[in-house]
Amino acid sequence: MQKFFDRLLELLRRDERFFSDDGTFLRNAVYQAAMNMDEKLLTLLLSEKNIDEKFFSDAAGVKVFDKIKFAWTINNRQFLPDSYTRFANKIGLVDHNDKFISAADNVALVFPYKDCVLEGGQTKDDQKRDEIFYNTTLARDEVDRLLAPKVLVNATRYSAEGAAPADIFSNDNLIIKGNNLLVLASIKKTFAAKVKCIYIDPPFNTGSDSFGYNDRFNHSTWLTFMKNRLELARQLLTNDGSIWISIDDDEGHYLKVLADEIFGRDNFVATVVWEKKYSPQNDATWLSDSHDFILVYAKDKNIWRPNLLPRTEEMNARYKNPDNDPRGVWTSSDFSARNYSPSGDYPITTPSGRIINPPTSRAWITNEKNFLELVADNRIWFGADGNNVPRLKKFLSEVQGGLVCKTIWTADEVGDNQSARREVLALNADFDTPKPERLLERILTLATRAGDLVLDYHVGSGTTAAVAHKMGRRYIGVEQMNYIEALTVERLKKVIDGERGGISEKVGWTGGGSFVYCELAKLNQNFVEVIESATDSATLEALREKIISTGFISHKVDIEQIEPAGFGALTLENQKRFLLELLDKNLLYVNLSDIDDEEFAISDADKKFTRSFYRS
Repeated sequence: MQKFFDRLLELLRRDERFFSDDGTFLRNAVYQAAMNMDEKLLTLLLSEKNIDEKFFSDAAGVKVFDKIKFAWTINNRQFLPDSYTRFANKIGLVDHNDKFISAADNVALVFPYKDCVLEGGQTKDDQKRDEIFYNTTLARDEVDRLLAPKVLVNATRYSAEGAAPADIFSNDNLIIKGNNLLVLASIKKTFAAKVKCIYIDPPFNTGSDSFGYNDRFNHSTWLTFMKNRLELARQLLTNDGSIWISIDDDEGHYLKVLADEIFGRDNFVATVVWEKKYSPQNDATWLSDSHDFILVYAKDKNIWRPNLLPRTEEMNARYKNPDNDPRGVWTSSDFSARNYSPSGDYPITTPSGRIINPPTSRAWITNEKNFLELVADNRIWFGADGNNVPRLKKFLSEVQGGLVCKTIWTADEVGDNQSARREVLALNADFDTPKPERLLERILTLATRAGDLVLDYHVGSGTTAAVAHKMGRRYIGVEQMNYIEALTVERLKKVIDGERGGISEKVGWTGGGSFVYCELAKLNQNFVEVIESATDSATLEALREKIISTGFISHKVDIEQIEPAGFGALTLENQKRFLLELLDKNLLYVNLSDIDDEEFAISDADKKFTRSFYRS
């Protein structure tokens, strides 16, 4: 390759523009000539066959100059651009310009609909419907209205005294029913930069999950779904906060790249591997998947630090006090070092008079002077009879107050899918994909302290909220599915009553506390629910006229083109589909700005609670 470059230089010497008077090669002058497609330079290059073949290609009998390849050769004098050897001493991904993406500021995971907002509404728990998109570029006003704060209604405070209407919000624990994208956008007004820890267990996009979320997304739709919500979630985190995301292999690696973009790759903390299945799945077609991942990001990794895990009783039981040392219980460690050091090579005389030298090829961990000081401080143990090989005493009172957490979490440590199911069933409830309480206890132990605020906007069966309640953390749980009242709320009521399942015994939980349940005020969402529950065409026909009369229909629909006769000819399912398309999904819930509009009939109690929530 060097010979080729030398020949190229000799050819370029024929043009006096490319060399100075002292013979210095003017690399930049050649580069600029190439970028300008300089006729004299091209003629010169075409005059040498071997060089001609390197930088020119034939297109319909016309010579086409590859100026990028030529520029690479000029700037990287040893290697042509089609030689990977040009990347000396560096391994990594490059972009279309052959620049390392690690050096770029605009590296991103690109996918269709990325510039859109995915409302992701649900019509009923078991329906798998197409998602609704609002393009942030073409319909900015629609997105602004979609993500505007919503009115909160039906606020009820649950405590040991029972349930009572709540007309004032005062930093209560919250369970909110409604579309989680819209809830996140709404609570941002009150809770921006106030959430210490977010944990979510989102739809995994497997196409086979049996719980109610519409999780049969293609990759780009699912990524848009996650992106919209994670961007809002980041705004809610405190500067020293963190987010923990459960995911599996189907989308985990795509999610990692997306989360790198949103939270910053430098703020990635770790990938936790959780053993979700203790036993192998013998009917697995390929490999039995035994684990899920938990992606961990800090809002600012320079600030955030995980707490230590508490020491276990088993670990503390290893500490004894056979010599009644007034400093308390202790354990001992080897006094020899693996690596030999002349300063550590000396004989030690035990209290019994026995002389002991370091093991072969090893040395004592410190020099003789320090050893004698340790003996004087009663920190060397020679055994009860004073005749053993010396060992260094380590007192429990002096060891670190906890353990640094590892990234592999076994089922024995934090539970698995089966133990999670048992916990839910013990509460006379059922949910297909719960997480064990011990798993959430570990996350909240690492990421929070008593009184910190925790958010789970895929709260599901309520494990995060239940664990946060028992551990003395404040929490916000969000769920749009109808089971929130029958499952999540009922579970938390049992927690208040002092239920003894999950981590209750471990943390000494005996009951108490309170939470507030409330809902986003429904607008078109009411029509959605009636449509889904309808069993005859007559009901849908009456509903069609009512929907049109309200004016809350999609701007994409031309009312004059809607013919009653055509509607009546549709099947029941197609009538439902038609009415759902007719509705303006941007008006599923009532915006805060419309709280006093008589058309929406918001009660005085709901107005009072909503205004206290937004402090408006």
